[in-house]
Amino acid sequence: MGETITLLSQREIEKMRRAGRLAAKLLDHLAPMVKPGISTQELNDEAERWTKEHGAISAPLGYPGAQNAPPFPKSICTSINEVICHGIPSPERILQDGDIINIDVTPILDGYHGDTSRTFLVGTPSPVAQKLVAVTEECLRLGIAAVKPGGRVGDIGAAIQAYAESHGFSVVRDFVGHGISNIFHTPPQIPHYGTKGKGKKLRPGMVFTIEPMINEGTWEHTLLADGWTAVTKDGKLSAQFEHTVAVTQFGVEILTHNDD
Repeated sequence: MGETITLLSQREIEKMRRAGRLAAKLLDHLAPMVKPGISTQELNDEAERWTKEHGAISAPLGYPGAQNAPPFPKSICTSINEVICHGIPSPERILQDGDIINIDVTPILDGYHGDTSRTFLVGTPSPVAQKLVAVTEECLRLGIAAVKPGGRVGDIGAAIQAYAESHGFSVVRDFVGHGISNIFHTPPQIPHYGTKGKGKKLRPGMVFTIEPMINEGTWEHTLLADGWTAVTKDGKLSAQFEHTVAVTQFGVEILTHNDD
């Protein structure tokens, strides 16, 4: 594969750090709203208001769709229960006690993207839902811990896959992490499954997302008629956590972190 991977300068990484910090703060701001009775549209509207108030814009809003899909119509993604990713906020979709919801935000600040997501518990989900969310968050931690200069992209996926499958869960294959900078999606792709020691070499200045999507049942998905919403093929639960990270001279830095 002849794709070109751009290495970011320290100046660019500082801009990514600022955008990433804003993204983390946005999720922190939305977190208290995640409770039974609120609509995903209300979450979207508050995210859009807060993003503008902080001098940024929402990258998902109007983002071009693949093939014949229309541009993404909202400012954030809200993926509930069996929705793997790219759930579209709606006034009709009201959070219920026992749901799990992934909120994925990407503000653009000073031209650079901060991309992060978390899965939240709504009320008291089932024990299996709580376990899935906890395992998925640990998958992200393990994936990040596998990043170091001279390592390989496959090290990340291998760490995630081994942990998820050891708990009886599966790793989504069709959606992956990606390079990110002043462009939303760039090389390299970062699969959340794979073989240690395989794949592209990790070098200082590489910046990308790690965003494991872990399913209760099969890893396969179905795309809904809106051209965006991906759901589990068997209707079982899916969870996701995401950070944007930079490969450093000595290891890895999480850029989507609220250090206040």
